[in-house]
Amino acid sequence: MRNGVVAVLLCAAAGGAMAQAPVARDFRLEGRAVQGGVMLGTAPAGTAALSLGGQPVPMDADGRFLIAFDRDAAPVALLSARTNDGQVIERMLDVGPRAWRIERINAPLRPTKDSAAFLALRQPELAAIAAARATVTQAQGWRQRFVWPSIGRISGLFGAQRVYQGVPGAYHGGVDVAGATGTPVVAPADGVVILAAADKPFTLEGHLLMIDHGHGLNSAFLHLSRIDVKVGEAVRQGQRIGAIGATGRATGPHLHWGMKWNDARIDPLLVAGGMPAG
Repeated sequence: MRNGVVAVLLCAAAGGAMAQAPVARDFRLEGRAVQGGVMLGTAPAGTAALSLGGQPVPMDADGRFLIAFDRDAAPVALLSARTNDGQVIERMLDVGPRAWRIERINAPLRPTKDSAAFLALRQPELAAIAAARATVTQAQGWRQRFVWPSIGRISGLFGAQRVYQGVPGAYHGGVDVAGATGTPVVAPADGVVILAAADKPFTLEGHLLMIDHGHGLNSAFLHLSRIDVKVGEAVRQGQRIGAIGATGRATGPHLHWGMKWNDARIDPLLVAGGMPAG
C-alpha cells in the first residue's frame, strides 16, 4: 500500500524465540515527494540505520534527516529504517512528476568538438568538483528554511531542456538569476565552503563556489565575479559569499545556483520557495 507503512518485519528473538508483537512506529515526513524536491523527516523511535532506494541516509541523534529526489527520479521510492531491536519499517513514497520546460528544435544536436587542450584543463576541474562533493562536514544548514542567494528575475529554470530532432540535449541543472556584475551573493543557509575557485576560474563554471549544508546537501554558485570566502570556512545564512559575474562560459552576468543531494540534482526553487519581490 503506497503512502503508508508497507511492512513491519519482525526479526525472531535470539535463540529462535517467537517474534515479538509489533511496535507502533512510523516516519514523520514534511514536504512532498516530487522530482527535484526535498523532504525533511524524523525516523521511527530507535532507528539505527536509514536508506532511500538502498542508499544510506544520514540521521542526527534526534532522528532528523533529509531526503531528496533527482530531476528524473522514478515514480516510487522506498524509505526504510532498521531499528535497534531488529525491526525493518518501510514506507513506499509516490514521487510526483514535473512538467519540465521542453523546447523542440528542428535541427540536429551539434556534437561537441572539445580540443585535447580543453580536455586537459577540464579533467582536473571535474576531479576537484567530485572531491568537493565527497567532503563530509558537520554543517547543519540542511535543517533551515533556505533563502535566495540573490534577488532578481529568474532567467533560467531547473530541468529545462532542448530536444534536437528527437535527440535530447543536457537539461539545465540549476536556476539562473539575472543580475548586474558585482551584485552581492549571500549564503542561502549555513554551511562549510568545500570549493572556491577564486584565483583561477574554471573553464565552464568560471569562479565557482561550493558550500556543503550537511547530510549530502550542497550548493554550487557559478560565473561569480568574485569569491569572498575560503575553503574550510564556516558561513552563516545571509552572509555575503561573492558577487554575480559572467566568468566561464556565460552569455551575460547572472548567478547560476545548482543544488545536489548526493548524486541527485534538485531544484533550488523548491528548496527556497518563490522569488521574493525585489
